[in-house]
Amino acid sequence: MSLTELTIADAASGLRARKFSAVELVRAHTDAIAALNPRLNAYITTTADEALKAAQQADDVLAKGEARALTGIPLGIKDLFCTNGVRTTAASNILKNFVPPYESTVTANLLRDGAVFVGKTNLDEFAMGSANITSAFGPVENPWKRNGDEAALVPGGSSGGSAAAVAAGLAMGATGTDTGGSIRQPAAYCGIVGLKPTYGRCSRFGTIAYASSLDQAGPMARSVRDCAIMLQSMAGFDERDSTSVNCDVPDYSAAIGRSLKGLKVGIPAEYRAEGLSAEIAAAWQQGIEWLKAAGCEIVDVSLPHTKYGLATYYIVAPAECSSNLARYDGLRFGERVPGDTLDAMYEATRRAGFGPEVRRRIMMGTYVLSAGYYDAYYLKAQKVRTLIRRDFTEAFGKVDVLLTPTAPTPAFAQGEQSDDPVQMYLNDIFTVPASMAGMPAMSVPVGLGATGLPLGLQLIGRPFDEETLLATGSALESAAGFTHRPAIRAEAAK
Repeated sequence: MSLTELTIADAASGLRARKFSAVELVRAHTDAIAALNPRLNAYITTTADEALKAAQQADDVLAKGEARALTGIPLGIKDLFCTNGVRTTAASNILKNFVPPYESTVTANLLRDGAVFVGKTNLDEFAMGSANITSAFGPVENPWKRNGDEAALVPGGSSGGSAAAVAAGLAMGATGTDTGGSIRQPAAYCGIVGLKPTYGRCSRFGTIAYASSLDQAGPMARSVRDCAIMLQSMAGFDERDSTSVNCDVPDYSAAIGRSLKGLKVGIPAEYRAEGLSAEIAAAWQQGIEWLKAAGCEIVDVSLPHTKYGLATYYIVAPAECSSNLARYDGLRFGERVPGDTLDAMYEATRRAGFGPEVRRRIMMGTYVLSAGYYDAYYLKAQKVRTLIRRDFTEAFGKVDVLLTPTAPTPAFAQGEQSDDPVQMYLNDIFTVPASMAGMPAMSVPVGLGATGLPLGLQLIGRPFDEETLLATGSALESAAGFTHRPAIRAEAAK
C-alpha cells in the first residue's frame, strides 16, 4: 500500500516500527501535492520545505523513543487557522498577504503532539459557502467523479479544501471548521469522516471568525479512529477563548469498537424532508439496520423546530459575520485600497477585498441588526434557536444519539446550483440544526450512490459526549466497510 493511502493510526504504528521514516511519509504527501494540487486546488499555500525539516526532527524524536500521538503525521490546515510565520488568508483578497505572528491554539496543540503541516487548505471565503466555489483563490475540485462523467464536482464547503486533500491522499488528516455544516457536509461529499465537536470543546483562539456563537474546529480524516486521534490533540480548555469550556478531555480512541448493546438511537421524523434523494433515504434505512444488528434500539423522535433551522441560521450567522468582518477596513486589518476620503477608502477596500457571497451575507446581517428590524428578525431568531436546542435536549432525554442523513444529495457539479443562493443554502438543511444547538455531530461515509459518488450519514450526540458519537460511528464504519477511493488520488497519479 502507498504511504498516501495509510490511515493516521496505521502510519503512526509504521513509524514506530521503523517500517518507513517520517521524511519518507511526508515526502510522499508533498510529492502528491505537487502533482495533483494544480488540478484540485485543495491548498492555497504549500509548505513542503518546512514540512520536510519538521519530518527530520520527527525522525529524531522517533529514534529516541519519545514520539507523541501525531509525531511525523502530515496534516493539512484549513486556511482559517492562524499559523505563525505562514500566510493565512481565509481565502479572501482582503487577507491575501496576512502572515500571523502567532499560532492558533488548535494548531499549537497539533504541533505540540508532533504533527507536520504540509500546507494551508482552500475554503469558501471566510468560510461562507457550501461548495468551496467562493474562494478568492479559485474553486476546489472534488477528487471523485460521477460514473462516465468528467464534470468537475464540488467538494462541499466551507472546508472543501481539507476534505479534498484527505480524500485524494494529499494529507492524512486535516483541520476544518464547522459553522452550519462546514466539516460534515464536505466530508460526506468526499467520502471521508468529519467530526464537529460540541461548541466550546476546541478553542477558537487564533481561528478567523465567521459567526462566533457557531464556529467550532474539528478533525477530518479517512477513519473514525483517525478523527478520535486528532480530536484528542485539538480539544482542551483555553483561557484565551471566553467560549472554551473547562472540562476533561477523555480518551477518545478508547470509544472505538465499544459495544453498542442497549444504545438508543433516535430517528428524527423531520429529517425525512422534501428534496432528500431516494438513494440517501435508502442509505439512511441501511444505517438503521446496521445499528439494529449492533444491538441498538431504534426510537422515533421529533425535533419540531427543525424546519426553522435554516432560516434561523441565515439570520444569526450573517448578523455575527457583519459584526466580525467590520474590522477588515484597511486601517485595522486588511489590504488597503486608497480613496480620496475615509469613507471612500473604506468602500474601495471592502469592495476589492470581499467577494460577492461575503458581501451578500454582510448586507443580510447588517439589515437584520439595523434599527427597526432587530426585534423582528435577530431577536426572534435567537428565541427560535432556544427552541431548537430544547428539541434536542428533550430528544436526548429518550435516546443516546441521533442518526440522520448528512446532506440531501451527493456532490453536484460546479455551476449546477451556483446561480441560486437559496438552493445552495439548502445543502446545509440537515447539518444546521445541530450547529444552532451546539451539539457534537459527525458524518461517516456508508456507501456509493448510483452515480458512484459517496453517501454520508450523520450522527448527533449529547453535548460533550463525543465518545458515543465515535463508538456509534465506528460501528457504522465497520458495517459499511467503505474502502472506496476517488479516481483522482495520489496513488493513481503515480
